[in-house]
Amino acid sequence: MANDEDEVMGRIFRSRPVVTKETHRTTLFEIFFDLVFVFGFIRVTEFMSARPAPVTMVQGFLVLLLLWNSWLVYSWLGNQARIDVGPIRAGVTVGMAAVFLAALVIPDVWESGPGALGPRLILVLAYIVVRVIHLVLYHWAAVGSPRLLRTIRVYALTTPLSWVPLVLGAVFGGTAQILLWTAALVIDMGGGVVASMLSGWPVRSPGHFAERHSLVVIIALGESLISVGAGVGAGMTHGPVLVAALLTLTVTVCLYWLYSRNAVAAGKALTRKSGLGRGQVAANAYTVAHFPLIAGTIYLALGVEQVLAHLAHHQSHDTVEGRLGWTPAVALFGGTALYLAGRATFLSLSVRSVAPGQFLAPAVVLLLLPAGRFLPGLVALGLLTAFLVVLVSYEAVARCGRGSSARSEPEVTAG
Repeated sequence: MANDEDEVMGRIFRSRPVVTKETHRTTLFEIFFDLVFVFGFIRVTEFMSARPAPVTMVQGFLVLLLLWNSWLVYSWLGNQARIDVGPIRAGVTVGMAAVFLAALVIPDVWESGPGALGPRLILVLAYIVVRVIHLVLYHWAAVGSPRLLRTIRVYALTTPLSWVPLVLGAVFGGTAQILLWTAALVIDMGGGVVASMLSGWPVRSPGHFAERHSLVVIIALGESLISVGAGVGAGMTHGPVLVAALLTLTVTVCLYWLYSRNAVAAGKALTRKSGLGRGQVAANAYTVAHFPLIAGTIYLALGVEQVLAHLAHHQSHDTVEGRLGWTPAVALFGGTALYLAGRATFLSLSVRSVAPGQFLAPAVVLLLLPAGRFLPGLVALGLLTAFLVVLVSYEAVARCGRGSSARSEPEVTAG
């Protein structure tokens, strides 16, 4: 232990990056870094809940993708070199401040009229600062790895191209903003794919990489619980509100179990990979497939907040008046379906063994959406909860059955 500490301190003194080892795990500074993304997720939910509509959900999706990209690039950086020591820590702290500013103005970046340009430019400029700092730090941390340096330089050629439509979208606003920001995200993500295909993104510590993504899923799931308080506000916590709150907790616990029970196996599968194969699995199963998990959870939080707000502030027992609107219903059921689809994709790309029920679950939730639309909000939330409880129970029984079958197979010995 003392030798490891001396090595770290010596590298800091020489102002060189501390390259991570195979056994590296998530640091406290990285968890602290994630706090600004908690704030960002909350701001996205606040924005969509203030004006629940299909276009608002699309706008929220784009902002979520910007936040996700901001988080992703630093998770890859933290896998290459420790971000809690030396100059990298200073640079990441500045990036954290930029993300915080971007999150602060999220509710105003889609406004029109005088004064609306300011928040949009703040978000875009803050995002550019986040990406510039990342590229500089990643390039510095990659010294000594010609392949990674080549990957970063390819990525650095395409990333600035995405900033052009970002700035133009901020200037024009309206529908042009949606189209231009969509183009910017396609260019940015496409550049990462091209860089990966040409030379690959190495993963030095699979345990760290899997752990970072599991933690951000837990952070997003926490947003569904935060939405309970946001929906209730200062309203009276009468019986239906308390029931809805407990149902939300049950939904959150179910989604956590559905993810965590398979995350360990996925992490082991990533560890068994090596070289460029490990980087490809990490990019596909974690970088790509985890975004539906995050986005689905945030949409679920939006639906929960709408249900709780209605129960808390419109204490009506009229079933017609209490029906969900299409937007809250899509958020509630569609968000859950998106989460389950992301989980199935994650497992298919990592452990490469997905039960048919895991692929069918998102479709079943979508089939429940029309029924949920014509039910009172509390009943719709209860319907979703019942489905998830059944799904968790079914997978637990199926897992026990597979385990029993494996133990009962006769041992074959070489004779």
